[in-house]
Amino acid sequence: MISTIVWGTGNVGRAAIRAVHAHPDLELTGVLVHDPAKVGRDAGRLAGLDHDLGVTASADADALLARHPRAVVYAASGDIRPDDALRDIVTAIRAGAVVVTPALYALYDPRNAPAEVREPVRAAIAAGGGSLFVSGIDPGWGNDVLPLLVSGLGHRVDTIRCQEIFDYSTYDQPDSVRHLVGMGQPMDYEPPMTAPGVPTMVWGGQIRLMTRALGAELDGIRETLDRRALDTTVTTAAMGDFEAGTQGAVRFEVQGMVGGRPRIVIEHVTRIHPGCAPDWPRPPDGAGAHRIIVEGDPRIEVTVEAETEGGNRAAGGNATAVGRLVNAIDWLAAAEPGLYDALDVPLRPAVGRFASAPSERTPQ
Repeated sequence: MISTIVWGTGNVGRAAIRAVHAHPDLELTGVLVHDPAKVGRDAGRLAGLDHDLGVTASADADALLARHPRAVVYAASGDIRPDDALRDIVTAIRAGAVVVTPALYALYDPRNAPAEVREPVRAAIAAGGGSLFVSGIDPGWGNDVLPLLVSGLGHRVDTIRCQEIFDYSTYDQPDSVRHLVGMGQPMDYEPPMTAPGVPTMVWGGQIRLMTRALGAELDGIRETLDRRALDTTVTTAAMGDFEAGTQGAVRFEVQGMVGGRPRIVIEHVTRIHPGCAPDWPRPPDGAGAHRIIVEGDPRIEVTVEAETEGGNRAAGGNATAVGRLVNAIDWLAAAEPGLYDALDVPLRPAVGRFASAPSERTPQ
């Protein structure tokens, strides 16, 4: 069994605990939390399970890393604390751990990452023998391995479009929804997530990764942005009121330009209410989906809907992204120490998962 700790217990961390517990080759041996109120609580309860796992949460990262876990799922946010996230991850790698995380956007494509991010990781790998695999939570597979797989089903490809289309009204993450994305803010507010250059910083690595996999030459990356105001005030169960006249929907694209045309596009369409921006792309049932569209011959469209935590689609998207990361741990543990990307790490079947559902695992 591969000793694994989960660092962070927010939306991503909850899914990570469940995924580690369900994996037949992983053993959950520690959980790190920042909130003092969570210290001492059982991991199963923090993850939303209906039973204990026999692992209690700790706020002492040094103590948990001193146990030399073989793997760390770094689920703490890197959105507003990228330097802290990099420092935490480097510390874990230097301790000899395989680390998987969505937190370091720059390392979606390590080959083109800034030296100030890449080199500390490489130095930690050389010193401690750990490894790192970074994949997005938006989800990563929707912007790399799945579109690349689908592209191989046809004989001519004109464009590849990766869409995330979501109603955020059920997404209980007010800091991200209201401040990073700007829902409920005045229309003259500039959301940090869509400020010029930020979408390229976050998703540009995935554009470059796909371009490289397709053997194309990238001319550059272009951004587009559209925002819509709410016509009426809406009330959400998770986050309260969003006033009329404030931002109710946002749509942006990160376009990989090849031959002067946008050939590889990552598009996000996000609403706080289904009635806002009705002319924009919509998911099949209004809640949320990820969609891959390959324009060419033949035209191929694949829509993925994932649910967890009582039918929550946003959380379901997180869970699939976490699954990609957690399910890579055993492969990474067997591989040479290194800095890996989505083209390196295979996407494999869920071997042994039928016999190892969470409800059938024995608490540790």
